[in-house]
Amino acid sequence: MAKETTAKLILEDGTVFIGKSFGFEGSVAGEVVFNTSMTGYPESLTDPSYAGQILVATYPLIGNYGVPESLIGEGLPDFFESDRIQVTAIIVSDYSEQYSHWSAKQSLGNWLKEYKIPGLSGIDTRELTKIIREKGAMMGKIIFDNQDPGFHDPNNENLVAKVSTDKVITYGTGSTRILLVDCGVKYNIVRHFVKRDVTVIRVPWNYDYSKEKYDGLFISNGPGNPKMCGATINHLSESLKTDIPIFGICLGNQLLALASGADTFKLKYGHRSHNQPVLQCGTNKALITSQNHGFAIENSSLSDKWEPFFVNLNDGTNEGIRHKARPVFSVQFHPEASSGPTDSEYLFDDFLKVVRDKK
Repeated sequence: MAKETTAKLILEDGTVFIGKSFGFEGSVAGEVVFNTSMTGYPESLTDPSYAGQILVATYPLIGNYGVPESLIGEGLPDFFESDRIQVTAIIVSDYSEQYSHWSAKQSLGNWLKEYKIPGLSGIDTRELTKIIREKGAMMGKIIFDNQDPGFHDPNNENLVAKVSTDKVITYGTGSTRILLVDCGVKYNIVRHFVKRDVTVIRVPWNYDYSKEKYDGLFISNGPGNPKMCGATINHLSESLKTDIPIFGICLGNQLLALASGADTFKLKYGHRSHNQPVLQCGTNKALITSQNHGFAIENSSLSDKWEPFFVNLNDGTNEGIRHKARPVFSVQFHPEASSGPTDSEYLFDDFLKVVRDKK
C-alpha cells in the first residue's frame, strides 16, 4: 500500500489542520471559503468565481460519484462551468477514491492531479467552517514538505483578467442576440440563454463592444474585487447612457452598481452556500438561492434613479438593484445555479421578455 502524504493547512490566525493528500502535491495559498452543497463538486471546482480560493466542502463525503468526461457536446462541456478547474485547492472531510456513476470517467483525485490542484482530506471541515463564520473571511496556505508559499490575498489582483475569454465566441443561432461580457462566466448561463432561442456573443471582460449589434447586454459573474475591473465599468457606464436592456449576475451586479456611480464593500463573511434566502423588495416573494461572493453593494450609495431589487434575509445586505424607469437590473445570486436551487431561473425569461418587447 502506498504511503499517505500529509500536508498542513494553516489559517492566517495561526490555526493548523493536518490533512491527507489526494490531489496534486504542491504548496499553495489563497482565500479560504466554503460551499454547502451536497452534490455538484465538478460544477463548483470549475466555477470561475472560485478563482484564487481554497474551497472547503462542508458536505462530508466527496468523490463518491467521480468526475464526468471532460468535454462532451459541441462548444460547451455538459457537466462543467468552465474549461478547467478554477479553485486553488479543495479541502474535504472524507474522500472516496472508489466512485460509481453512469457519467463518471475518472476519480476526483486523478482529475485534480491532471490540473495540478491540491486536495486534502481527513480535516474537520465543520470546525474549519465554524472558524471562518466566527472570525470572517481569511487567507490560508497549504504546505507540503515545508515549502511555505506565504499568505496571499487574491482580492488584490485582477482575477477577472485571468478567467475571462481572450476572444469573441458565439453560441447558438437564436433570433435574439445577447452580448455577454465574460468576467468569469459560468457555462450554465450560456446554456440557459441558448435553450431560449438566443444567439450569445461572448466577449472579453475589457472588450469595447460599442460597435457590436445586439438586442440585450448581459454582465456575467466572476471572482474577486469588482473595482479591479475598470475597463468593464467604463464600458458599462457608456451602455447606461443608451436604452439597451441590461441584466447582470453576481459580479455583474456589483459592476452595474459601480457603473451607475454607487459603491461596493468587502463583506466580513461573504455568502458561500446553496441555500441563501432572499426577498424581493416591496413584496412577500422569497427565493432560495445559490451564492458565492465576498463583496456587496452599499445600498446608501445608490442614486435616486436606482433601487434595491432583492435583500438577503440572513444579514440584510443587497442582493440586486434595478433602474426605476428602464429595463436594467441585476442580482447578486445565481439564477443559473447548477446543481441548484432553481427558484430564480425565471429571471432569464423576465430579461428576454423586455429585450424582445423592445425589439
